[in-house]
Amino acid sequence: MGICPVCNGFQQIKEYCPACGSILEDSGRIMDFYDDYSPYMPIDQLKLEDGYPRDYVQKECPHSLTCPSCEYNRVIFIKE
Repeated sequence: MGICPVCNGFQQIKEYCPACGSILEDSGRIMDFYDDYSPYMPIDQLKLEDGYPRDYVQKECPHSLTCPSCEYNRVIFIKE
């Protein structure tokens, strides 16, 4: 299992909203939003079920970014 530098506080994401220019906020790993128990399940198991085949193979952590101004949302992949 790899270590995500964003999840572990080693790095911060600084991306700008393409719609309005505000700084996007990291909403966390997308797998944590699937159901009530997903934050407590093994990360590699969730990566097999999240619909993003590249995250498990390329050892990347998918994060959801949201704009606080216009609610634009996108997923980015952080190299573990």
